[in-house]
Amino acid sequence: MSTDARLTLITRPGCHLCDDAKAALDRVVAVTGDSWVEKDVTEDIELEREYGDRLPVVLLDGKEHGYWRVEEERLLRDLTTPQL
Repeated sequence: MSTDARLTLITRPGCHLCDDAKAALDRVVAVTGDSWVEKDVTEDIELEREYGDRLPVVLLDGKEHGYWRVEEERLLRDLTTPQL
């Protein structure tokens, strides 16, 4: 996956909601052509402190877009709406 991805998924191993979020992001990027990267909180203490109690977390362009569940329709809309 590209390092210039607009989407970042913050996860941890063994997280079933994280697995669901990965599948949702795969569906979204199949439509938009974007890419996503995964960051594991167990490898970054700052991520653990910031997001550890509400995983998975989706970041869009570096800003929190949502957590626990991926709102696919909202994410699709936000990815495809031109920024003013």
